[in-house]
Amino acid sequence: MKLVLGRDDLAGAAAAAVREAGGQPERVGISPVHKASRGFVNASDVDLCELAIVTVLQAVAYGKPLLLLPLTTLGRHQHQTLVTMGGLSVADVEGHRVGVRAWSQTTGVWVRGFLTEQYGVDLRKAHWTTYEGHHVEGAVDPSWVRRAPKGTKLPADFLAGSVDFGIMGNELPADDRIRTAIDDAHTVAQQWSKDQGFVPVNHVVGVSEAAAARYAPAILAAYDAMRTVLADQEEGSGPFPLHPVGFEALRGAFTKAAAYALEQDVIPRAVDYDELVQHTCAALDVSPSRLGG
Repeated sequence: MKLVLGRDDLAGAAAAAVREAGGQPERVGISPVHKASRGFVNASDVDLCELAIVTVLQAVAYGKPLLLLPLTTLGRHQHQTLVTMGGLSVADVEGHRVGVRAWSQTTGVWVRGFLTEQYGVDLRKAHWTTYEGHHVEGAVDPSWVRRAPKGTKLPADFLAGSVDFGIMGNELPADDRIRTAIDDAHTVAQQWSKDQGFVPVNHVVGVSEAAAARYAPAILAAYDAMRTVLADQEEGSGPFPLHPVGFEALRGAFTKAAAYALEQDVIPRAVDYDELVQHTCAALDVSPSRLGG
């Protein structure tokens, strides 16, 4: 049973649980972990894979054989990831050039949702540039989004002034000129979470339909083991968990991300969260309550 998990603690717990359930786990080392998504979603080349929440939504919308194991491997606030240099601010996004690694990048979907919902930005009035395609075969950028020339990278373009704003999380370069476009972004993010009732979710865990048919007991054992690790780390994390576990705990984040993704032409149709829950439970032959919902 092939596993792709970016965190050593979760990978170790999952592998031990699979082994105890009678399986033979193999951790496939792919870094950064998002590079595993394309093969997993389109070819089921691994059985259990960490992947972005928007990749899950796209996969469902395009009919890929993917199930959700409701574990959050990465959750974080996102308002601080919209950055700029000079005198620009979030009020200047319309009419300016904005770069994002990929149109379906989850950080970008969250930030564009904030822009429309909190700041009244018309996304079509900004000049968007993407640098990579989608993980899900069949997905394309909207017609009003420009693709950067092959070989160029967002951090370099941003520092060179080829784009005025960048949406960057882990890829943010170190440069004293960079600042958040949203004033007091941390406070704004905290208030957004208070209003919504959750912290934005980036990465969760997917399982292929084929794996569910072959390894259901081992997959459920891996879920239990990873759930224990995440629960032990959640103490003192604040009013809302950074790593929600279980279908109900993830409902708010998935529903909001799905609404943002539909508005932004990231997915071609609305995705109902219960559709994903029911499909997963049927494939694993469990009730929703078995997986926290």
